[in-house]
Parts: sequence; structure tokens; C-alpha cells
Amino acid sequence: MAEPTLAQRLGAFAADAADLPGEVTDSVRKRVLDILGIAVAAASLETSRAARRWAAEQGGTPEATAIGRPEKLPATQAAFVNGVLAHSLDYDDTHLPSVLHPSAVVVPAALAAAEATHASGAQLETAIAVGLETAVRLGMAGYDQESNNSVFFEHGQHATSICGAVGAAVAAARLHGMDAARTTDVIGVVASMASGLIEANRTGGTVKRMHCGWAAHAALSAVGLVRHGFTGPPTVLEGRFGFFQAWLHGVFDASQITDGLGESWAVPGIFFKPYPANHFTHAGIDAARRLRAKGVDPAAIRSIRLGVPRQNLPTVGQPIEVKRAPETGYMAQFSGPYTLVAGLLGGGGLGVGLDDFTDELARDPHRRALMRLVEVEPDEKCTAIFPYQFPAVVTLRLDDGTELTEEVLVNRGGPGDPLSFDELATKFRDNAGRALPAEAVGALAEAIAGLHDITDLSALLEPLREVDAHEL
Repeated sequence: MAEPTLAQRLGAFAADAADLPGEVTDSVRKRVLDILGIAVAAASLETSRAARRWAAEQGGTPEATAIGRPEKLPATQAAFVNGVLAHSLDYDDTHLPSVLHPSAVVVPAALAAAEATHASGAQLETAIAVGLETAVRLGMAGYDQESNNSVFFEHGQHATSICGAVGAAVAAARLHGMDAARTTDVIGVVASMASGLIEANRTGGTVKRMHCGWAAHAALSAVGLVRHGFTGPPTVLEGRFGFFQAWLHGVFDASQITDGLGESWAVPGIFFKPYPANHFTHAGIDAARRLRAKGVDPAAIRSIRLGVPRQNLPTVGQPIEVKRAPETGYMAQFSGPYTLVAGLLGGGGLGVGLDDFTDELARDPHRRALMRLVEVEPDEKCTAIFPYQFPAVVTLRLDDGTELTEEVLVNRGGPGDPLSFDELATKFRDNAGRALPAEAVGALAEAIAGLHDITDLSALLEPLREVDAHEL
């Protein structure tokens, strides 16, 4: 008997998974809470409104909740809208070292599929878990251990939406009750839809905000097509003209998909983001927060050295003139000097929040004066740890000659320094409270904490249809 293909292995895993470890289902509940809060906070962005308008124009059977639309939309369109919102603030979770953001695709797709199929909260938890696991394992198959980098990224591909489409598709297939064979077909179909280019990271444009939504849309579309008779190639992943050949020129590690599948779970180890900024900046924020807690007076600082992994330097420290003087809040999210200064001055959320990334604060003279003191340099110790963590070493020299150093070698929000449900609930309240009344925010957080016992997901999500309704 022939060995099962990679897609068949994943199809059987997704269809047959049962009795998940408690740490996995607990992690899933936290990710649902996190993604819904982020998506609500992003609802008023112009790109979010554009996504809702486009989705509503498509028409179709009302099946699922799209945040900010008073009426239900087809599940494909609801997944698209919510996926766009979930990834738009760069606040969603990250798997390391693949640098994949799986929940922003899988959670919106699974929620839409669960509403459309009238699934329970327990069924939703399992579907999200197998979807996240699938996405992460595909991302790791494309991670080059020698260069310590994602081959997807090196090719200009957005691994989040490419691998996320497959993960979201198996989650949706699970909710539609598909067996292993049909789930394998779903993988074979969605692989032809997976996409995403990251050129916008270099030269601008808002298209990256669309990627997770389009991947979620593709996932539900693939499930629908298989339900009506489409099939896919069982060798779609490793085949001569398959997924890994198309994206990675055939360079991949199949063992990352198969080893321990169904026994060892990556889901609990996915890093939550405590701060709404590029993940490379987070350790610098935490180092600055620790220095502030020790009583450092920003007015007494003469110079600041921010040491980061060599690989991170172009993102957060170059060109230094731009990073010291961001023009917008969005640019500030990718600035090592700005984010460090935000940590020194203190902010909202879990220490630095969305309100700390406004256009006005990015151009604030006091902050810019402090940013001019910052040198961003490669640090040998940080480089050796990357990409399993995104560490930083911050050294301050004060007016009296005193030198203070803080090393943050383990990222907050990951397994080495996890966020509790209460901390994630604080983040959720800060995000969701921007568009929902406090009573609704509290009720939603409480309901998600008990997601396993929820029987009516539409009732749970109904308040989200009123978010940003003034646009209509």
C-alpha cells in the first residue's frame, strides 16, 4: 500500500482530530478573543469600510456575521471582511521562527463556517486548532534552518496568506463535516487559490491588509466547490507541479509537516502581540518599560543604543533618518526609535497601545527629540538568538555619565513570558471598547472564556454587526 501523501496526512489529521489537550483548546479561546478585539478596533479604517462595501455588493445567501455590517453576508464574504480587519493593525499573533500570522486567517474563516453550519463552540475550537496547526506546519516546511529565514519571505511571498489559506480550508472542512478524503480534496483545491506578495512592505500600498481576508475567502470557496463536486490532486503539496515546487522551487522540509502530527501541537506556542507594532520592536519596548519602572528620567538621557538582531535592522532601524522622524502612526509602528521612546514614556493597553501610534504623536517634538538620541545597531547576542525570539538590548547613557543596560532576550506574549487570559482580556477591552459599549465588551469576553459550551455562535457575534454602523 502506497504511503499517504502530505495532503492526505493533513486531511486525515483535520478530519479525525479528537480529545485535544486542554492547553490547545485554552490557547484557541485566547486567539478568538484576541482576533475579535483587533478586528473591532480596525473596523473604522477606510480599508475596512472598503472591504465591507465590496463584500456587500456581491450579494448572496445571508449566513454569517461580518463585523460592521448589520445584515449577515454569505460565509465567504463574512470571512473576507473579518480577515481583512484581523490583520490590518499589525496586532495579530505570530508563530516563530516561521514568522507566520495564522490566527488572522484561520479564526475569521472558521467563525464564518461555524455560523453557516450552526456548529457549537466546542466544534469551533477543534476546527480552529487543526487549522492553526496545519498553517504553522506548512510555514515551517518552508523555513530554512541554515539561513534562519523563511524561504517564502526570501521569494517575496506572504507565507501568512499562502499557508493560512490551507489551514483555514481544513478548519472549514472540519466544520462542514467532511471526511479525510474530501478534506484532502479541499487542500488540493485551495492550494490553487493561495496567494500573497509582500512588495507593499517595501514601496507602499494597503493591499497587505487584504491578504488574510482573501485567504479566508479562498478557504470557504474551496470547501463550497468540493461540496459541489470539485476534486484536487492528492500530491498537491509535494508533487512535481505542486505547492512547494510553485512557491519554494521544491526546497522544503516535509518532516515539519508529518513529525508528531496529532500528538505534538504548535498552537500553544504561537506568540501573542502585546503591542500594536512590528514584532521586531517589542523587546525594545519592554526594555524601555523596565528602565522607566526603575525611575529613569527621559530628560536626563544623553544617548540611547538599541541593539537588535542583524536581520531586523533594515526593518526597524534603516534608514535611520526616517526611523527617527516617522510622519505617521503607521510608520511609527515600524520604527525602533519611536517604539522605544513610547516604552520610555509609558502608554495604554498592556504598556503601549493603539493610542500611542497616532500621526500627531509620531510628529511630537518631544518624542522626536528623544528619537534623535537613538542609534539602532546590530547586536551579536541578539543575532544568535533570532529568529526563535526577537530580542533587544537597550543601553542608556545619562547626563551624569551613568550607563544603564536592559536585555530582553525572550519576547513577552510567547511561551517564555506568556500573556494570561486576563492580560489578553485587557488588550481585548482596549481594542473592542473603541467601537462597542463596555457592557457588550464584557459580555463578549465572558462568553468567549466559556466558548466550549456555546451553542449559538450567531447570538454571540450579533453585537459585532453594529460596529461602525454610522458608515451605512
